[in-house]
Amino acid sequence: MPPTTASAPENRLAGETSPYLLQHKHNPVAWWPWGTEALGEAQRTGKPILLSVGYAACHWCHVMAHESFEDEGTATLMNELFVNIKVDREERPDIDQIYMSALHHLGEQGGWPLTMFLTPKGEPVWGGTYFPNTARYGRPPFIDVLREVARLFREEPDKIDQNRNALMQRLANRARPADKVVIGRAELDSAARQAGNMIDGTHGGIRGAPKFPQAALLEMLWRAGVRTGDTQFLQLVELTLERICEGGIYDHLGGGFSRYSVDERWLVPHFEKMLYDNAQLLELLALAWQRTGNALFKQRAEETVGWLAREMTTGEGAFCASLDADSEGEEGKFYVWSQSEIVAVLGRDDAAYFAKHYDVTPQGNFEGHTILNRLARVPRREDDESRLAALREKLLAARAARVRPGLDDKVLADWNGLMIAALANAAVTFGPPAWIEMAARAFRFIAAEMTRNGRLGHSWREGRLLLPGLASDYAAMIKAALALYEATGERGILDQGLAWQHEFDHRYRNPANGGYFITADDAEGLVVRPDSTTDDATPNPNAIEAQNLVRLALLAGDERWRTAADRMIDGILPHAAQSLFGHIALLNAIDLRVRVAEIVVTGRETEAFAAAALKLPFIDRVVLRAPTADALPPSHPAQAKIADSTHATAAFVCVGETCSLPMTNAAAIAEVVAGMRH
Repeated sequence: MPPTTASAPENRLAGETSPYLLQHKHNPVAWWPWGTEALGEAQRTGKPILLSVGYAACHWCHVMAHESFEDEGTATLMNELFVNIKVDREERPDIDQIYMSALHHLGEQGGWPLTMFLTPKGEPVWGGTYFPNTARYGRPPFIDVLREVARLFREEPDKIDQNRNALMQRLANRARPADKVVIGRAELDSAARQAGNMIDGTHGGIRGAPKFPQAALLEMLWRAGVRTGDTQFLQLVELTLERICEGGIYDHLGGGFSRYSVDERWLVPHFEKMLYDNAQLLELLALAWQRTGNALFKQRAEETVGWLAREMTTGEGAFCASLDADSEGEEGKFYVWSQSEIVAVLGRDDAAYFAKHYDVTPQGNFEGHTILNRLARVPRREDDESRLAALREKLLAARAARVRPGLDDKVLADWNGLMIAALANAAVTFGPPAWIEMAARAFRFIAAEMTRNGRLGHSWREGRLLLPGLASDYAAMIKAALALYEATGERGILDQGLAWQHEFDHRYRNPANGGYFITADDAEGLVVRPDSTTDDATPNPNAIEAQNLVRLALLAGDERWRTAADRMIDGILPHAAQSLFGHIALLNAIDLRVRVAEIVVTGRETEAFAAAALKLPFIDRVVLRAPTADALPPSHPAQAKIADSTHATAAFVCVGETCSLPMTNAAAIAEVVAGMRH
């Protein structure tokens, strides 16, 4: 007799009516629809049940299907070890509710895709949501989850409940292979605790002197506070910002922050003002104000943007690089005062009043002169601020007659990109539409005048452009494009960002680690091609770009961008682990990758829903407007959301790699995101 061949496992979804189930009818997984036949098969074979619940518009349901359910090797293991049941939660909300409640009782995050492991009788044992196909950011690969759960059922069926902790530990070990550097939530939290212990509890900032703002580190602490719910992280950032805002490092008359403070109190600055410092601090002020409502943060943001418009904007609308510390050959001469000078401008009574609030004394606080500051925190009445503002205006007008520090008016694409993004993000937070136009005008200038044949330049002055640009130029200007696109919804801005992204990949990609070289492949005159990954006064361009790629995955609708971000992070981490605090911006990118809230709004009231979504802190959300399917490329994954939506207006929310049900109430978006993160 000829040998018999085993028939392929049967996928039983082809006869179903649910569009979601029919999407899986060609999977090599032997899917059963929910019913007595599937449960009977589990009891007949004694196999545990793998229950997968999703819905047609769930993005991460599709990702998990593509990565795992369409993979022959994964499907073979699923078929060997489990009876696999697929459920459309919109068709069977009763089943979904039972097992989603069970997941919550197990202390796990809820959402879709819902992946639950059941006894042959249908009793819930353990589960989760999305599982990656490879170990990633401290999460075990799906194939290891399958093996470990099946082993527990097979070897210790009577002790499943008692051994759940052992199961979790084994999976945690699989999530951190010995031959791979892994940074997940636990490692991010540990690094943040170490950083928090370095903060000066009295003055803020890193202990000792000199003191630099170190915006990336403050952002890291802020993210940790949001991620863990530990407000001590947030309070350390707020303390630092308060002291910086009241210290002499801030220009209390003209606005803007100096580079650093030579002392531990933020009193005596190195008086130069750099565009990039002010961009990074503007974003932090927006975040801190959004949480606290502290009027100081909003005031300093407004004054700093006022300084930017008044003193740092070229005739073409771009932003100058820096202001010198010196004037007339003396550092700080433009900014410091004597008591007699203040009396001459304000008169004796107003001068005495002003001196009390701004630390003005006959002997001064800096080489016989006074650096204006409010570190003493003199109590203020309700009407003090308006009176002080008028006095500051008088002093600012008087100061304008002095010899000004030198202005470096060259336009740097990378520093402009940071400021354009900061203005866009701060405008969405604080509300002034004029800030958006400031950002858009600078963006248009760089796109038109600093781009040649699709290639971005680095520096422009008096009509002369230095080409080619650096990795920092591309990363920062792509960041600017994405922030402006989120704020405005103007497709042309995204298209320009994508054009730069393709050029960046073509000319700068480092195949060794998935990151980017600092210079283009045709840059001249270099003995070696630099590829640093460490932060400087600004975040490393690889770290900025990692965030860009995560955002592009939704905004441009292509999961290849997210895959590229993962490859870059994996490639850089072995080097970064040797100097973790030299790679803080990369840690911030990892936090975005594992916690990002992706929000797609569609329908008649798109702008109202987008406005509500944009009010979420910009560091960990991405918002895409798609009024209709025609607003997106045909291949965009959000097309499925729109096609399957039965609502006049809806928001589709995914946090990390888990999706919620469609939202039809704009006011509830923030609450849903917070709940999913909790």
